[in-house]
This record gives sequence, structure tokens and C-alpha cells, in this order.
Amino acid sequence: MIREETIMTNDMPSSEAKSGLSAGKIAIVLAIGVAVAAFFYFDLGQFLSLQALKDNRDYLLSFTETHAAVAAVLFVLVYVAVTGLSLPGAVILTLAGGFLFGAVLGTLFVNLGATTGATLAFLVSRYLLRDWVERKFGKWLGPVQQGFAQNAFSYLLTLRLIPLFPFFVVNLISGLTRMNVGAYVVATALGIIPGSFVYAYAGRQLGTINSLQDIASPGVIGAFVLLGLLALVPNLYKKWAGRPA
Repeated sequence: MIREETIMTNDMPSSEAKSGLSAGKIAIVLAIGVAVAAFFYFDLGQFLSLQALKDNRDYLLSFTETHAAVAAVLFVLVYVAVTGLSLPGAVILTLAGGFLFGAVLGTLFVNLGATTGATLAFLVSRYLLRDWVERKFGKWLGPVQQGFAQNAFSYLLTLRLIPLFPFFVVNLISGLTRMNVGAYVVATALGIIPGSFVYAYAGRQLGTINSLQDIASPGVIGAFVLLGLLALVPNLYKKWAGRPA
């Protein structure tokens, strides 16, 4: 009897931990689902459009000038929410940041909001999905995981510098890898600076922008691609230098 009771007592924490873990995942999924559903149900995306920004620019500018600190905090929080929930509108927010706070401060606030939101999305993806993905596809993902872990910082920095890859996709996929959280944060914060500055700077000329294509010209995209390729140079050199003669 004593032995059976001991076994049952030892098993209880394990089962409770598993139950708690499942409950935690379910709670996160529900919270994210409700937030995303509310965004689309109440059509909040209409406030994250270029036209809405231009229509309300006088009010937004007046509010920012009167309540600078509050405006900055609200801006960062909204950016965190949009990025963390992988909602559309980050580009418009970056334009708004440049228009309201200037190119330098706007880039700083955008970087803070985008990096924080991206890190939250990364952690949620890792917490909810990575174990399941590794159980299902671990046989095929093993070499990929190993390669990414060895050069994760440079790979992610390249993906951030080249705006051809959707920001939210990179966030979620990175969470499925074994990349260190610290390296993820640093690579994200550094990699989004050029793109953030370009859009924040463009936000200062908000009245002359009629569509996002006015900003993302082929020349600008080409410059980002070049930056991304340059980020790979150190790894390519190490591989070349390490080859046997």
C-alpha cells in the first residue's frame, strides 16, 4: 500500500504539469484567436491604412505635440500588438512613426515595438508549435535545425535586411528553430533598422505619398537585397577559408 501510494504521489506532479501546460497553451491560443477575430470583426484595419493616416494627420500631429510621452508609449504598444499578433499594418505604423516623431526617433520607436512584438511572436510559436513540429517532422528537420543553429544570427540578419520575406512569417518560422532568444532579438533589432529608417523618413513627406509603391521602389528593394547579401559574406568566407587546399 505504501509503495502504491508513493508511486501515485510521484506521478501526480508529472500529470498535473502536463495538464497545466496544455491548459496554458489552450489559453494562449484562445487569447490570440479572440484578439485577431476582434481586429477583423470591428474592422480595425481601416485605421491602419495610408488614407486613414493622411485623413487624420492633423489630429495625430496635434495630439503628439501636446502629449509627446503618452503618444510615444501608445505608438510602441500598438506596434507591439500588431507585430506580436501578426496583423497587417506595420508599414503604415512605420510611416506614422516617422511623420509623428521624425525619422530618427520614429525609427527608434518602431525598432522597439517591432523587436518586442517579433520576440513575442517568436516565443509563442516556439511554445505552441516547436515540440509538435519536431515530433512530426524531426527526421527531416534535423539537418536544417543543425545548419540554422550554426549560422542562425547571419541567416536571420539577412532575412531581416531583405524585405522580400514577410516579417511575420520569419517570426513564426524562427520560433520553430533552436535559435537562441538573445541572438534572435539582436539580429532582429539590427536587421530592421535600414527598412524602418527608409519608411520613417518617407513618413516625413506623408503628403506626397499616394501609395506604398512610391516608397518601395525597385532601387530601394535592390539596396536591401544587397545589404542582405553582404550579411552573408562572413559565413561564406569562413566556409571558403575552412575548405581543404
